[in-house]
Amino acid sequence: MHDIKRIRENEAEFRRGLAAKNSTADLDTLLALDKERRQILTDVERMKNERNVVSKQIGIKKKNGEDISGVQAEMRALGDKITECDKRVAVVADEMQALLLTIPNTPHSSVPAGSDATGNVEVRQHGSARTFDFQPKPHWEIAERLNMIDFARAARMSGAGFLLYTGWGAKLERALYNFMLDLHTAEHGYREIAPPFVVNSATMTGTGQLPKSKNDMYYVPTDDLWLIPTAEVPVTNIYREDTIPEPLPLKLCAYTPCFRREAGAAGRETRGMIRVHQFDKVELVKFVEPQNSYDELELLVKDAEDVLQRLGLHYRVLLLCSGDMSFAAAKCYDIELWAPGQNGWLEVSSCSNFEDFQARRAQIKYRNKDGKLALCHTLNGSGVALARLYVAILENYQQADGSVVIPEALRPYLGGKDRFVPGEK
Repeated sequence: MHDIKRIRENEAEFRRGLAAKNSTADLDTLLALDKERRQILTDVERMKNERNVVSKQIGIKKKNGEDISGVQAEMRALGDKITECDKRVAVVADEMQALLLTIPNTPHSSVPAGSDATGNVEVRQHGSARTFDFQPKPHWEIAERLNMIDFARAARMSGAGFLLYTGWGAKLERALYNFMLDLHTAEHGYREIAPPFVVNSATMTGTGQLPKSKNDMYYVPTDDLWLIPTAEVPVTNIYREDTIPEPLPLKLCAYTPCFRREAGAAGRETRGMIRVHQFDKVELVKFVEPQNSYDELELLVKDAEDVLQRLGLHYRVLLLCSGDMSFAAAKCYDIELWAPGQNGWLEVSSCSNFEDFQARRAQIKYRNKDGKLALCHTLNGSGVALARLYVAILENYQQADGSVVIPEALRPYLGGKDRFVPGEK
């Protein structure tokens, strides 16, 4: 969320930022309400000063035995008017707050201009695409042949877009997120968190999922609880309406399942496990001092890349253009894996700097070097997301005989096993 004073004093800049984000947020109404609120507050202050002056005069007149009934009536009317103004200020403040929640973050100056994904810029690639001496299969054929995933039974239980991992398939899933948690905590300096998987509306609002993305999430209205779309939500909100009690940067990571309705996405990449309603993810969250946040973003991307490098996978890093970034991001990198069975790239991580956008919404503060309370900057990134990582491993490590070689980094998490072989349970 933005500071209304900053919007008011930098209106042209904000209008350019909204246009760059393809936003239709109603800045005109917000600024009109802000003007009305400030005018009412000025009027109320004037009326209160008038009341104070007249009250002193009433005391003098009363002491002198003068008739004060007329003046008292005027003051009662003035008091009623002040009360009405106070009520209107409260209404206007609520309307302004509702509008402020709909205004996206504005892009950082280093973000390329663009209206959609075609404006994204490739920053680098790591490795090269594997060449095959046979026709590579898509992951769903590999997984079913190896008895790793039962798509049909998952659909029967929960509908399309859900997965049932079985046998070595379930063990691979567990191996992947345990490997990532160990890497991030032991080598990258993150503290592990195990948060709730459901949160309330205030928590969703704090990180920016509400109100914009309410149709993409699962909601239990009787309890006002949402299934989390990412661990970013509960982990960032650990310090909602609080002061972080330790020096920054503070780096946290968490494994959680993630739940997304993907409203309107029916028919898009629905086969297999590329677009699913429930998937596992290891999330990285940082709370940092404002002056360091863009350096910390680059380090965050490197931490996510390290996962893929250790798994021996070919990937690329994209700098997203203004029109392809999320609602809350000021700058964002996407990391995409090459999947030969799809003959295309699959996003497995988005690493974003939100500056103080989330911190202002959630009122997350820290004490700066001068000992004063200030809003921190928040960052997060997938470190990384399944099930697309799972897809890339199956498709890149598949062999002509139907087996799948296990990346060396995962073998200690699978009892030393070096490959998945057809016929195993």
